Amino acid sequence: MDLRQLRYFLAVAETGHITRAAEALGMQQPPLSQQIRAMEEELGIALFHRHPKGVELTEAGVELRTEAARLLEDFSAMRSRMQAFVRGERGSIGVGFTSSAAAHSFTPEVLRLMRKKHPDIQLKVSENNAAEITEAVVAGRLQCGFLRVPVAQPPGLVFEALLNEESLLAIPIDHRLARDRTQPVALKELDGERLVLVRRPGAPGLYANLLALCAKQKVHVELAAEVERMMTNVNLVAAGVGLSIVPASVKGAHPDAVVYRKFESSVRLSAPLTLVYREVDCEGPMRTFIEMVQKLAQRYQAAGK
Repeated sequence: MDLRQLRYFLAVAETGHITRAAEALGMQQPPLSQQIRAMEEELGIALFHRHPKGVELTEAGVELRTEAARLLEDFSAMRSRMQAFVRGERGSIGVGFTSSAAAHSFTPEVLRLMRKKHPDIQLKVSENNAAEITEAVVAGRLQCGFLRVPVAQPPGLVFEALLNEESLLAIPIDHRLARDRTQPVALKELDGERLVLVRRPGAPGLYANLLALCAKQKVHVELAAEVERMMTNVNLVAAGVGLSIVPASVKGAHPDAVVYRKFESSVRLSAPLTLVYREVDCEGPMRTFIEMVQKLAQRYQAAGK
């Protein structure tokens, strides 16, 4: 017994007449009668009482009518949901983000726009470091993530640079380097300083680049602390534990305890905002999400944000 037969059965039950049901279905009467007989033989019970004026449901037929109507309604609803999924109008997306990516106004804005314009797409958000996000996207536990500098680029993943912002030196307010906050910082001024960095296995990009640049220019720095999240290192800078390097969008944190200074132009330490997702996950709601992210990024770029 299949959905086609159930539709035939309901048409006969509704009209009370096999010939009229056949006309409504656009088919001949004999094939329709054969299908009804086949259903009765499969179930082992009569579904209709036959009489000269038409047919009438048996008790079994009444029971089947309820079940068949519910099943066809559920099937129709399922098909509608799947069609909406294919169009990218419904579904769920797991989105990860690092704390520094979340600090950029772009990240909350794109999530807010998705919820407003596509309320039937559920966003499941979580905060992780860059390594954890990359691993989760590879494994399919997340569909995408926002991070800064990729820590690794496994095959099958797309790392799309959306925006780029400068990096700033975060300085405790009572530190000597906080005095002349209007002037850019030369890398040599970090010689002998203690740094607070995000633990490198989790987010090596920005910090690894800084350490490599210091080593190249023979600037000696010490590690004051390693933390799991970028916003934690700003907290430690505010506490006077050491200096750190952060994306410019983080500079609003602890304004009374932390001074943020630009580096000299020769110190090229940028902090990109990157979207990562799997190449195979570009259909349905993910296509909608990616397109919205790209359009918003273009608006930010045009506005110089």
